[in-house]
Amino acid sequence: MRDFRKFKVWEQSHALVLEMYKITSVFPTEERYGLTSQIRRACISIPTNIAEGCGKRSDKEFARYLDIAFGSASEKEYLLLLCRDLTYVDSNTHERTHNELVAIKKQLYQLIKKINEH
Repeated sequence: MRDFRKFKVWEQSHALVLEMYKITSVFPTEERYGLTSQIRRACISIPTNIAEGCGKRSDKEFARYLDIAFGSASEKEYLLLLCRDLTYVDSNTHERTHNELVAIKKQLYQLIKKINEH
């Protein structure tokens, strides 16, 4: 049985969720049920799918959940860009969180690749 807490990519994606909650807490009120909700869901989906995949019995199922997490990371990448363009986040915040997200995507890609090689 896999323990999701032992994966660095889970730890980093969880930290990003916590950071995004802080960042989105100051978004305009009219975005509460729009962009704020969407970006939080996409972000939460990353560590959630890693954790859920760890509970699956086969490597194939685990890799499938990692693929879903990767897709959510790509969605989050776009939403973060949109937040910057709407000036909800400044360029420094965008760059920092984007770099964190890219690091997470690279780790997910490598983990998926490793699992699929078996």
